[in-house]
Amino acid sequence: MVHGAGFSAPTPIQAQSWPIALQGRDIVAIAKTGSGKTLGYLIPGFMHLKQCRKDPRMGPTMLVLSPTRELATQILDEALKFGKSSRISCTCLYGGAPKGPQLREIERGVDIVVATPGRLNDILEMSRISLRQVSYLVLDEADRMLDMGFEPQIRKIVKEVPSRRQTLMYTATWPKEVRKIAADLLGNPVQVNIGNIDELVANKSITQYVEVLSPMEKHRRLEQILRSQEPGSKIIVFCSTKKMCDQLARNLSRQFGAAAIHGDKSQADRDYVLNQFRTGRSPVLVATDVAARGLDIKDIRVVINYDFPTGVEDYVHRIGRTGRAGATGLAYTFFADQDLKHASDLIKVLEGANQLVPAELRDMASRGGLMGRPRRWAPSSVGFGRGRGGRTDLGYGGWDSGRGGRGGRGNDHESRDR
Repeated sequence: MVHGAGFSAPTPIQAQSWPIALQGRDIVAIAKTGSGKTLGYLIPGFMHLKQCRKDPRMGPTMLVLSPTRELATQILDEALKFGKSSRISCTCLYGGAPKGPQLREIERGVDIVVATPGRLNDILEMSRISLRQVSYLVLDEADRMLDMGFEPQIRKIVKEVPSRRQTLMYTATWPKEVRKIAADLLGNPVQVNIGNIDELVANKSITQYVEVLSPMEKHRRLEQILRSQEPGSKIIVFCSTKKMCDQLARNLSRQFGAAAIHGDKSQADRDYVLNQFRTGRSPVLVATDVAARGLDIKDIRVVINYDFPTGVEDYVHRIGRTGRAGATGLAYTFFADQDLKHASDLIKVLEGANQLVPAELRDMASRGGLMGRPRRWAPSSVGFGRGRGGRTDLGYGGWDSGRGGRGGRGNDHESRDR
């Protein structure tokens, strides 16, 4: 099955994880997104199921927690594809969709549950699922789950799982919050590091352009970049807020075929938009950070950061949506005075990937963001590749004060869908 899917050899994270997991040891694995970690825990999980399979009608044997619906459904797809030959049953529990069909799947009996913390907690509180048989627990994208405010739900869920279990935690970064929860939930884990865990590294096959712009210049420049790409190229435009996401998608839909995705969209809407994007019917996806991780679409050509994210880690994850599976990619980032505190970290990421650092960005880092008079760039003076757009009076800047609702409980509306 694995060879049939085109895998000639395991990725580094798989080669390191499999022998340890097959010994029944707990693991903390620190590796970037796109490193093959899903099969890193699924394959040993299948082997665990063969040895320790319980009655699926009494609850799952394997539980995978994931931060977003998109990532959860992708894990489900991988589990179904690679577990088919072993007749392993699997279901996915996530918010934004009716509970009825999910509850019926549980009642029929499943070996593996993939779930977002918010929805799984809801079903636990309804006493419609038992986790007393879980002996193989996975926390995927642990740093993202903590960043989204899911720690209380995770701890509540883990209390329902027997202490005699094997626990695997996968994370892209290793901040103190992740270290603390790892120390609390795992027993003497083996730590697997792929790459330098103390240094943020961007994919060197992505060409990064950072442009220092005022908020009033951003929309004109965005349109210039979109017009300069090959027709039909898949492009993601990242915004900080749900309001700006919808606003941009509306303004770009007629000319560029744009559609929006964020945490307030229903699961049906999100599935529809992602399908339109995958098939190229809507080649421009305008998104909040809900699409920054776990979105495994291979042929994304360009990522545009219309608003800079809340941290450089998210910047690296965002641009990592392109340049996947050996392809090259382009990333354009609009950087404004309000993003000053990230200038030095961004310079380190650019230098680490051998990218050009604009003089304006170095100036912001060294002079404390006092940029002086607003810059005016004539579109005719530079090419589309690195240039800045001309002045515009359209008010689509990144100063949007509406940060978007925090939404109910955890994942039903991505608690920090920036």
